[in-house]
Amino acid sequence: MWLLVGLGNPGRQYAGNRHNVGFMLLDDLASRVGASPARHRMGADLQEATVSGHKVLLCKPMEFMNVSGQAVSRTATFFKIPPERIVVAHDDMDLDLGRVRLGQGGGAGGHNGLRSLIASLGSKDFLRVRLGVGRPPPAWNPADYVLSDFSTGERRTLANLIEEAASALELLLDKGLPTAMNKFNQRKKTENGKAG
Repeated sequence: MWLLVGLGNPGRQYAGNRHNVGFMLLDDLASRVGASPARHRMGADLQEATVSGHKVLLCKPMEFMNVSGQAVSRTATFFKIPPERIVVAHDDMDLDLGRVRLGQGGGAGGHNGLRSLIASLGSKDFLRVRLGVGRPPPAWNPADYVLSDFSTGERRTLANLIEEAASALELLLDKGLPTAMNKFNQRKKTENGKAG
């Protein structure tokens, strides 16, 4: 079994935030593959599904971002899922809006959700789907930026980002990380690949 984690903050007021693209991706994937209804367990909303022939558990931590690793750790421990079979989708300001990058391991890079995951799992070896949200404009605090909603003009690029990331996840499970990285990490920037 694989554990697919989307990072975000619970609550309607955060639903459209840049910080919640991990939740958006899991919601899209759940719809694509016909996942089971969400059940709240171990501090997370969990859904069962089959993706690319693999049994997966979709996990949206329902505790705030800076402690989200606790729910993921509880879930992984209960279902006996090792870090190398955990895939975490999260926002990344170091990537232009619309870019997807896959990888494994690495640090938190200033992301509170990743910091919590690394601390709670005791490992950096989980796989990552980095979803580009772009850099904040000058003089805009990065914390305020990720907790702001995507603009109307950015939403088309956001829809493409979510669709591409879902395809990347499916390929990752089907053919493995190197194949998925080779396809999606090399993608050229599109015309609207930058945050407005």
